[in-house]
Formats: sequence, structure tokens, C-alpha cells
Amino acid sequence: MADLNAASRLKLYQTVLNLNSIEECERFFEDLCTIREITDMAQRLEAAVLLDRKVSYQTIAKQVGISTATIGRVSKCLNYGAGGYRLVLDKLQKEEETHESK
Repeated sequence: MADLNAASRLKLYQTVLNLNSIEECERFFEDLCTIREITDMAQRLEAAVLLDRKVSYQTIAKQVGISTATIGRVSKCLNYGAGGYRLVLDKLQKEEETHESK
């Protein structure tokens, strides 16, 4: 059973990588996830962005609308996780710098 789960996860990741636009990604996630799940993921990403900018938990909680417990979990992953948040944050930073230089 574990191999099926691993294969299914790999298929999901490859599917996301194969999407070619924001519109395709949006359509796929709207079918795959509930609105709440999409919102939760977006809020966690926003919390990671703000944590990386050294914004306080209280400010993030008010600004993003999530609990400090969730912010703590994001912080733990940001600092001690698999490096996924760092990877994405670095890519977002490069994208912002590219847009600013245009």
C-alpha cells in the first residue's frame, strides 16, 4: 500500500509540474481541493513570506487571518523542514526582483 501512496504523490507532483499557466493551475486546484484547502495553503505561504521578513506572529495572525499555532507550524517548517518553503521563498524573491528591474 505504501508504494501506491508514493506513486500517487509522484503523479500529483508531476501533474502540477506539467501545468503551463496560472489558469491551468487554478482550474486543477479548484477541482482537486476545496476552497478551504486552497485558502489554507495560500495563508500558510503568506505566513512564510511574512515570517521570512521578520514580521511578528501577532501581526501575521491579524493580517493573514490564521492562528498563532498555525504560524508556529509554518515557522517550524521554514526553519527545520525539508526546505520547501525556502526554495519557494527564494524563487518568489527572484521573481519580485525581476519585476522590479523592468
